[in-house]
Amino acid sequence: MQVDHHDLHKEFPDMHDAIAGLKKANVHFATLFARYDRLTGKVEDLEEQDMPVGDFTIEDMKKQRVKLKDEIYYLLLAYRAGQTHKA
Repeated sequence: MQVDHHDLHKEFPDMHDAIAGLKKANVHFATLFARYDRLTGKVEDLEEQDMPVGDFTIEDMKKQRVKLKDEIYYLLLAYRAGQTHKA
């Protein structure tokens, strides 16, 4: 089965510096990042190994991942806006 990889560095290629900065400076962001990474790993493992799991289970996991990604994105935008004002 073809699996799409959802690594945050691939999802937000223009935000590598913001990701690195927030991971160091913001515990909440680092926690969200780790949760997203773990959840993505689980989803990708299930898809790659074609594990028998209910459609609703994997869809719920994907919905959780989207919520985390949205929250991470808004934190990244706020971080970048703060960095822009400092320059």
